[in-house]
Amino acid sequence: MKTLMLEIEPLAQSLELTADSMNVELADGRCLSVPLAWYPRLLHATESERDNWQLLGHGYAIEWPDLDEHIGVEGLLAGRRSGEGDSSLKRWLATRVVAGSTDV
Repeated sequence: MKTLMLEIEPLAQSLELTADSMNVELADGRCLSVPLAWYPRLLHATESERDNWQLLGHGYAIEWPDLDEHIGVEGLLAGRRSGEGDSSLKRWLATRVVAGSTDV
């Protein structure tokens, strides 16, 4: 079993979302870019839902309350994708289509 050992806790400082990626600037000056395809709720979100994010704590995680999505910075650095299963994502997408809240 591999364990990620960090000297300091990685903290997000800012975030930019493009049509296909999430770019996170860390407090130590590093920048991290990951594909939105790793996080299907972000991929299927509207622009306003994507723009409604906040840092948790001092930046240990990023939260999108409208999407019920929480992504830890340590997980981003470790290359962890969303752990949401296909059936859960399908149920979530179905509620969005019924509610008319997305352009999926």
